[in-house]
Amino acid sequence: MNFEGVLFFPVTPFTQDGRVDVGLLKEHIASRLPFSPGAVFPACGTGEFHALSLAEVGTVVRAAVEVVAGAVPVIAGAGGPLGHALDVARAAEDAGADALLVLPPYLVGAPVAGLAAYIEAVAAASTLPVIVYHRANAKFTAAAMVQLAANPKVIGFKDGIGDVGLAQEIVSAVGATGRDDFQFFNGLLTAELSQGAYRGLGMPLYSSAAFAMAPEIATAYYRAYMDGDDARRAELIEGFYAPLVRLRDETPGFGVSLIKTGLRQAGLAVGSVRPPLVDPTAEQEARLAAILAKGHELAASHALASA
Repeated sequence: MNFEGVLFFPVTPFTQDGRVDVGLLKEHIASRLPFSPGAVFPACGTGEFHALSLAEVGTVVRAAVEVVAGAVPVIAGAGGPLGHALDVARAAEDAGADALLVLPPYLVGAPVAGLAAYIEAVAAASTLPVIVYHRANAKFTAAAMVQLAANPKVIGFKDGIGDVGLAQEIVSAVGATGRDDFQFFNGLLTAELSQGAYRGLGMPLYSSAAFAMAPEIATAYYRAYMDGDDARRAELIEGFYAPLVRLRDETPGFGVSLIKTGLRQAGLAVGSVRPPLVDPTAEQEARLAAILAKGHELAASHALASA
């Protein structure tokens, strides 16, 4: 499974009475497809997987599959309590997903052997291949990833921890197994800020929550990244991504909340985040609007320069 382009993590829109807004979800995904994402990841972190029921995950994934219509891979989230993760894996397969992103198990700390067994159990629950999400309480070692890479259904590794030394060990160790179909992703929050370093580690792919909110800006960054234009990339980091990260870090969970707010500001009524996340204050919303305006200005200037 190959991925060429920004990895798109759509939000999950909710109606005023709290239900998944399927029509708006389809509109949201369809509006980003012209920007050529490398894959679509519904019901994952940006899509508030933590707050979705089993039935809602199936609804979200099915809507994504219908809209994408085979244009790019659709990778569904699965994780949390093991029983829920297994049910979600089966529901995602039934909905037509191409693969699973396995999020951390619920709450508990576990030895790495147990974490590897958790991945294997989710992989065995359906015919879908799986990508390991290395984050929070799901921290893997190079040896564990070599063990998992022996399973052909384990096709990728997404780093959400940011230990570059460990990430390099894992890339090198899995590479030494001869797996030439194994994909590595930078999955840190606002990954654009760290992607220059991750490319040097052998992780050329990255997830982009910003793509869901402002695909023009995210695509401008991706083009600069692919062209090796470090001056344009630095300009976007300094003018848009760094200020966005400073605002994001003011409140836990803003990696999702700000994306939904930016979409609402652009006219897409995706609703609020579900608890325990919270929406920004009016003052924070105003700052986000200014950051987005600067980002769009930079993206437009880069497009003119490239024309």
